Amino acid sequence: MVKDEWNAFMRVMKIPPKGSGILNGLTFAVKDVFEVENHTNTAGNPDWLRTHRAAGKTAPIIDTLLKQGATFQGVTHTDELMYSLNGENFHYGTPVNPKANNRIPGGSSSGSAVCVAAGLTDFAIGTDTGGSVRIPSAYCGVFGIRPTHGIVSVEGVIPLAKSFDTVGWMTRDAELLLRIGKILFAQIGEDEQSFRHLYFPKEAWELVDSEAKMTLLKATDKLAERTETKQLVDITSQGLSDWAEIFRIIQGIEIWQEHGEWIQKENPVFGPGIAERFRWAASLNRKELKPKNKLKMKIREHLSELLGDDGVLVIPTAPGEAPLRNLPVESMEQYRSKVMKLTCIAGLTGFPQVTIPVMKENGLPVGLSVIANAGQDLRLLNFVNQFRQIG
Repeated sequence: MVKDEWNAFMRVMKIPPKGSGILNGLTFAVKDVFEVENHTNTAGNPDWLRTHRAAGKTAPIIDTLLKQGATFQGVTHTDELMYSLNGENFHYGTPVNPKANNRIPGGSSSGSAVCVAAGLTDFAIGTDTGGSVRIPSAYCGVFGIRPTHGIVSVEGVIPLAKSFDTVGWMTRDAELLLRIGKILFAQIGEDEQSFRHLYFPKEAWELVDSEAKMTLLKATDKLAERTETKQLVDITSQGLSDWAEIFRIIQGIEIWQEHGEWIQKENPVFGPGIAERFRWAASLNRKELKPKNKLKMKIREHLSELLGDDGVLVIPTAPGEAPLRNLPVESMEQYRSKVMKLTCIAGLTGFPQVTIPVMKENGLPVGLSVIANAGQDLRLLNFVNQFRQIG
């Protein structure tokens, strides 16, 4: 039985492998938003638990991993209804960041990232809508992937905002991240061809703090060794604040469409920050959705043309190391706004993004991300696997 000293698990429950494959002998956990037969998801909120029934079947992605020889160890903590990037849960407590116990683990796949970083499991599955795999991976110093939108099944997963929801995973090494990708991206086919061009968006690098920036840029030298060009580019005409606002409004409208009826009926108790966020989502005008989606498509087309078949964007995953725990809500909201300017790039385009752990001199992790064109997920994982640990 797993000994959870990090408050990573919502429920420890072992399911043995259902077959044999390339994950033989490995263990994994999933965020508490995936259906597991006879388990009732909390989605990070007691009122959600109270008003929902146990699942009658297990999400297909879990079965796929079990059939490849992996052992399931349980479900992990999440932020309330996945609507946060902090990992601080008002009801169930905050999972402890193994790399810095006085700092937040990041969310909303907080327990999954902590599970991996603490060595409780070999890998963990989470969901990523606005950064919920990428940010906790960066804060906890592990590898994480947000795949191309729609490429991994979300069947049996509690939705948040369907046009952005993805299923991602975290590992302590790039090789295992790739191995899981070969299972879940089987329909893509193997692609070991490398990328030729690195693009560094000025707008993204302006958001990172100076100390983290120095560490991350030094790490990118290793990426440049295996590519032909390294170029600083402008990707927006008016800055990433506009992109983040487009993302935020589309996401907010979709979230209220998905969960508004339940919230109005059950009047659930939400923690600080989460409650305000849902009230804001309820205030949005659905008529904004169509014009914002048109802008979203233009952004996708613009970046797709820039990256082509052999380019990747290189950005900081987050503005710096994980923030301290228990900061005032206002401070965390300001920081979250900054984070969203970075995470919205892959969100709006639907492109795959992999975050790579890099260690600062003070021993704290920061994340370096690479983003490729849609459908180039396996190629991106192969690219990252060439470097294993770059910082």
